[in-house]
Parts: sequence; C-alpha cells; structure tokens
Amino acid sequence: MKGFTLLELILVMVIISTVLAMAAPSLRGFFSSRKTHDAAANILSLIRFARSQAITEGHTYRLNFDSDKGIYWLTSNEEGAFDMLNNEFGREFLLPDDTTVELEKEDNKKGAEKYISFFPQGRAETGTITLTDRSGDEIEIISPSPAEEYRILESEETET
Repeated sequence: MKGFTLLELILVMVIISTVLAMAAPSLRGFFSSRKTHDAAANILSLIRFARSQAITEGHTYRLNFDSDKGIYWLTSNEEGAFDMLNNEFGREFLLPDDTTVELEKEDNKKGAEKYISFFPQGRAETGTITLTDRSGDEIEIISPSPAEEYRILESEETET
C-alpha cells in the first residue's frame, strides 16, 4: 500500500501556507478596488434611472454628491422643490471606505452644491465624476455632451 508520510504532508502544508502569506497583501488591494468599481457601476445605474425617469415623468432629477460625507443620492423636482425619492432609489448611498468622489462641471462655482441634473427633454448636464480609491486608482464616469449617455472610463483609458 502506497501513501504519503506525515512528514511529507506537513511539508506540503508549509509550502502552501508560505505562498498564501506572500500573496495575501496583493489580494487585499484587489477587494478594495472591486468595491470602488461596484460603486461606479451603482452611480452609473442611478444616472440611467434618473435620466429615464426624468423623461417618463416630465420632472427634473438630480444626482447629488456630498464628498465630505462620502455619500450620493437622487432627488426629483416635484412641486417646485427637490425631494428624495419614495422608492428603493430614494436613499443615501455610501461610498466604500477610503474612496473619494469629485464632480467637475463647467458651471461649478466654489461652495456650490454638487449635483448633475437630468431634464425631461432627455438631456443632462455634462460632467466628470471621479472616484479615487486608497491606492490612487481612478475611475471616471463622463458625459462629453448633454445628449450623450454617461459611461465609465478606467484609469488606463484616461491616460491615453
């Protein structure tokens, strides 16, 4: 009867645990990066929802950002005031830890509220939403013109 000795099994376990210990730090960065990608996908989903709802309902929608608190949320202009929505999209969404958000628009003034508006005619304010994770990797969500859809650019695409 052939088999492995206890010493051989222990030696294999030591080798496997050494390899895992060396790989663990790089895996930690992978998971935090994934959270930032998920947040970008969620923002893009909210943008698409806001645009379609603005067209359907004939109300102006806004995607709001608070970079100090790391939150974003949707509001709708009904009866002359922007209020949070009364559905599953009507809540504050939290960015992952160590992820920052910046919004650049042509008409942004210092101290002004940070939001992107979506209008009933199907147009939207142009802008660039930049998410930066703890390692400095950036994901941009951009719309170059009011009639174009927002889309996600990875950091490799922004460098070229």
